[in-house]
Amino acid sequence: MQAAQHRSGEHVSLTWGEDRVYYHGEAGKLCRMNAQWTSLAAVDAFVMTSAGRSSLRVADLLQLVALIEQQKNALRSKNSKRQRQAASSK
Repeated sequence: MQAAQHRSGEHVSLTWGEDRVYYHGEAGKLCRMNAQWTSLAAVDAFVMTSAGRSSLRVADLLQLVALIEQQKNALRSKNSKRQRQAASSK
């Protein structure tokens, strides 16, 4: 993104992969902040499309987390069993 000048001399530019707003603070010191925290940033396409809605319910997401944890534990257990068997056969 090219640096763009906005109202009262504020500038928006791409820094470290994110748009930043540069402005002069109360003491005249040059300051910056994430452009997404201001009204100067372009509206995020996902935020605009979702309009504050989510296609997943919290209860479903929590159930998914529990399922993933169960799978991780089962895999750890299986790997531990294989390691014990390999060590005992040596």
